[in-house]
Amino acid sequence: TSTYWLEKLEENQISCGPIHNIDQVFADPQVTARDMQITMDHPAAGGKPVSLIGSPAKLSATKVSYRHAPPMLGQHTEEVLEEVLGLDAAELHRLHQKNVI
Repeated sequence: TSTYWLEKLEENQISCGPIHNIDQVFADPQVTARDMQITMDHPAAGGKPVSLIGSPAKLSATKVSYRHAPPMLGQHTEEVLEEVLGLDAAELHRLHQKNVI
């Protein structure tokens, strides 16, 4: 079990910690105390609320603001290709035709 191996490793002064599944992580008192679980509506869940991991950066005078759910895979591909690489609509269309994007 995890407990057995943690004890054995700690007895031998080997730094270690348990590997948790997401339910165990969100049940941890430290995670709760630091507001590390947030809930947001997400398109992958049909616009329904999903549990997400909150920001680990906590500033005393500034509360973290969550404005948008994490993007879907490829959601910003065209914007990045246009703004960063300077591709035009014709080039994006060509890449779509070739199933590159």
